[in-house]
Amino acid sequence: MGSTNPPAATLGTAINQTSYARLLSLNSIDDFCLFGPPDPNSVIGNSEAYEVAWCTKARNNARVIPDDTFTAVHFVQTPLYWQIQGFGDFTKINIASGDEGGELDPHGATGDGNPVGGNVTTNATGSDVSYQEWMNYMSYNQFCLRICIAENSTYSAAVMCQHTLDEMGCEWVMPGDYTDNSFTSCEADAAYPPGIYPESDGSTSTFAQRYTGTYTAGTSVGTFTVGQTVTPQTPASTPASSMCTTYSTIGGAGIVASSNATSSAASSGSASASSTAASASTTASSSAASSAAASGGSVAAAGSAAGSAAGSSKSSASAAATSSGAAFAQFSGPNYGPLMAGVLSLVALIAGAGVIAL
Repeated sequence: MGSTNPPAATLGTAINQTSYARLLSLNSIDDFCLFGPPDPNSVIGNSEAYEVAWCTKARNNARVIPDDTFTAVHFVQTPLYWQIQGFGDFTKINIASGDEGGELDPHGATGDGNPVGGNVTTNATGSDVSYQEWMNYMSYNQFCLRICIAENSTYSAAVMCQHTLDEMGCEWVMPGDYTDNSFTSCEADAAYPPGIYPESDGSTSTFAQRYTGTYTAGTSVGTFTVGQTVTPQTPASTPASSMCTTYSTIGGAGIVASSNATSSAASSGSASASSTAASASTTASSSAASSAAASGGSVAAAGSAAGSAAGSSKSSASAAATSSGAAFAQFSGPNYGPLMAGVLSLVALIAGAGVIAL
């Protein structure tokens, strides 16, 4: 674990709204954490190296996300990764209004990760396990988090959590249900890895995000460009989900928390976590996420679990751009428009349960 983190994922730690802990956990629709800035009105591209953990429950010595923050949350469990995505007002966790955000992951420009010392856990195996590969996209109104918990003979955990597509946005990199004003927890097949597209002959093609850089040769400086100028319109697939439970909202930690995090919460000890939300209904049907084509829109089941504590995230100042609509459907050919694809700009308000943003 990083130097700012507790030795292990722990539920019921003291509430500290000035904490610098950087340990995320993803366990359920109402027990998860996200990375966000420590200081109000921050731009993700400027603060990515020192983001801190914000959690829906009092855990991991982290800050607590105020209730009324989320307008949609969709949690999905697949054989290769656990993923959660949705919408909300993330100015309450210090992201500047209008900031389209960026990607956080365990790599970064220096290899130390963004944030430095960031770690993640899930209880996918029945107990808390740290995983090496993950990615978390954050903007002022949208989030997505994927933790790659396993790999198979075809795709490694690093490929399933590909970290070089930071400008493509949540819906392109982490396909799933992006319906606003909705809260669901589902099971699903794993999607194809980000940027991987199956071909009719059984091979695959790989999309590379366009990048222009410079190099020095003697006394002269030149430029180089890698990646495609044509951006695929959608991810290769959005697999069908099943065994979905729908909630009216998600529970909160039951505390009064300052959204600007300028002082520690006066109450010590753990918050009474009012776990699951009201009015849950379970169905065995597919979720709002579009189903992949019958020829195969998902990756084969997992082989070995790849658990290992590692830390941090990648440099990605620019985030997902704009799009309208919910989860993307099957890949339908290239789009000759802009490179950016991703963040919806819908904002709605859902009553939470307990935490008041001051």
